Amino acid sequence: MQHTSKLRFATFTRIFALLATLFFPAITFAQNCALCYTQAAGAGHRIIQALRSGILILVAPPILICVALTVMAYKKRNEFNEN
Repeated sequence: MQHTSKLRFATFTRIFALLATLFFPAITFAQNCALCYTQAAGAGHRIIQALRSGILILVAPPILICVALTVMAYKKRNEFNEN
């Protein structure tokens, strides 16, 4: 009896993860600033390129921080389990 409940829970979590994967990207792409959109649409090629570069510059530090924290956690993963 307990085996079937674990199997049902695992199936439920897999289905939930699949639905979340399919649903949440649509929400994140739907976030849009109307002012930014109209300004970028009316701007020239150089302004659009500057916006793209600015976005990449602003995205880089959080990604590097997340990677650094992940590497540190991976290196320290067994530190407290050893005697």
